[in-house]
Order: sequence, then C-alpha cells, then structure tokens
Amino acid sequence: MNVKDLHCDAVPLVEITRGAMVESIHRGVIVALDGNGKRISGLGDSSRKTWYRSAAKPFQTISLIASGAADHFNFTLPELAVVTASHSGQNIHLEAVSSILKKIGLSESDLLCGAHMPFDDVSAKQLRAEGKAPQVLHNNCSGKHSGMLAFAKFIREPIENYIDPNHSIQRRIREVLAKFAAVAEDDVAIAIDGCSAPVFGLSLDAMARSYARLVGIKSIEMEPELAASAKRVVDSMLAFPELVGGSNGRLDTDLMRVTKGAVVSKVGAEGVQLLGVLPSQTYPNGLGIAIKIEDGDTRRARDPVVIETLRQFGLLDGELLVQLSRYSHTVLLNYRKLEVGEVRTCFNL
Repeated sequence: MNVKDLHCDAVPLVEITRGAMVESIHRGVIVALDGNGKRISGLGDSSRKTWYRSAAKPFQTISLIASGAADHFNFTLPELAVVTASHSGQNIHLEAVSSILKKIGLSESDLLCGAHMPFDDVSAKQLRAEGKAPQVLHNNCSGKHSGMLAFAKFIREPIENYIDPNHSIQRRIREVLAKFAAVAEDDVAIAIDGCSAPVFGLSLDAMARSYARLVGIKSIEMEPELAASAKRVVDSMLAFPELVGGSNGRLDTDLMRVTKGAVVSKVGAEGVQLLGVLPSQTYPNGLGIAIKIEDGDTRRARDPVVIETLRQFGLLDGELLVQLSRYSHTVLLNYRKLEVGEVRTCFNL
C-alpha cells in the first residue's frame, strides 16, 4: 500500500478544545451503504483503501462455519462469538477459547498469535500482582486463531502454517470476504496483522458494503451456506456481546447490548470501526457503516464518532445515549481536576 491509498481526503470529525480555542483535530472518513449497495451518506473519500484489521473477523468466522467445521466440532454460539472477538482476556474468554481447543484436540501451544497483556484492566492487574506473564490465550485474537486451527484440522490441511496467506483456509477466507464486499478476490490487499494472521485491505465503500450484506443477507443473492453462516455469526455476536469484547468498558459489547439486536459492531485497530444495522422499518435493507480515523486514534476519536454517527442515523437517542455517554463525550481535566476543555464531534452526515 502506498501513499496514494492513505486517507488524504479525510474530513474533520472530532475537535479537542482548550478554553475557547480548538487545540487539535482528528480527521477521518465515514460511509454508509444499504443492503443493495446504495450510498446513504458519507464524509470524505470512501474510495480510498485501508485495512479491515479485526473488523474482518465476522467473515473469518463465516468461512469456518460454512466449511462444516463448526458443526463437526459442535461449537456453541458463545464459542462462535469468541472466534469473532477482539476479546479483553478475561476468564470468560480464556475458558471459551480453551473449550474450542479441547474440542479440536489441540492446545494453546498450537496458537500462533503471540501473547500480550489482557485489555481488561482488572485481569491485567491481577497478572502483575501474581508476577505472571500473559499467555497466548490472553491475546485478543486467540479465539480467531482457535477457529482457524479448527478449520485447518477439519479439512485435513497442515496446522503448523495455518496463518500462511497461501494456506487453504486463508484463501477460502479471502474468497468469502470478497463475496460479501462484492469485489474481485484479486482486489483484496494482503498484509500481516498484529496477531500474525493475514490482514485484508479494501476501500471503505467495500467494507461498508460487506457489513450491509452481513446483516441484510436476505435482501441479496448469496450462496445458501454463506447466508446461513452469516446469520449464525450475527446471532452469536448479538447473543453474547461480552464475549465479542468484554464486560468492562468495551464499545462493541455495550453498543450491541443497549441497541438490543439492532446493530452489530466490530472494532479494528488503527481507528477502524464497522457497523451492521439490521433491517428495520427505517432501513428495510439494513445498513453497513464504515469509519476510519485518519491518525489511527481509538478511544478519544473513534468512539465518539461511532456514537454520533448512529445518533445522526436515528439509531441512538434518549436513554440509549445516556447509557453510552462514556463513549460519546469527554471533559478534559488538568492535574488539579479543573475542567479545561472537551472532546467533541464536529460533523454532519
């Protein structure tokens, strides 16, 4: 990917103020398409490419289910949710991933995602207090990797190199992603993600289209096994949002909880967020929304942009906004706890 692919045509989305002056600005791109591929709204140049990062996980899980592996190993909805997760490394996540590994007759030593401290502060503090190093199960992508191992084992392909972009399961994942994004498979850019698995790059338009088709699957032509697999992924995410993110301070989890089945949410690193709005009276064909913060910021910029985007689309108001207020607006305090400014959105779709 070269300089031309960066979001040179991003627009201001978030302002950081100090006193009466805007001190800093986060820019980005937003686009929303319906299930038929019609552009509903957007800001910035959504034809530019970026990486899905972890927002590609639903399609990786769809590939697993469509292969027959999930049924063969009797994976439950909670287990499918953790396969799709960027989880917080809490005990509930470790137990779900361990259950998957047990069912497929493998161990955490077979996971090639590496280890990092849990995203969950309580879990991380407990590890430090006990003088323990994080294990590979704590990696937020360990569920995805356990699913990939299951896929490889089910089709009797080598497990030692399951993350190789040319491995059979990775080629199948890329094929499935391309179908949901409605692009040629060769258009999908490939690199290496933080967890060492392949990462996929497409335009924001294609990303939004993939999520519109993910949740509005009945309104499009799709292979029956892919349609059924997509529904199971969506059902698992909505039924067990705490396994997709975590039980404490995770936007994906809280957003899916409070909207009660109306929105599927999946973060990606470097300021990426993809949202699927399920078909409703307001949006009969569903919506796919893609957001990219130009500088890669997450909590300060991406979270309030997500909340404000959904508010402007009429999907959040009143009590729902109150419940999600920790993500939508931040007051800046100095070291004496004096209010000196704020973080606020500054865009209209």
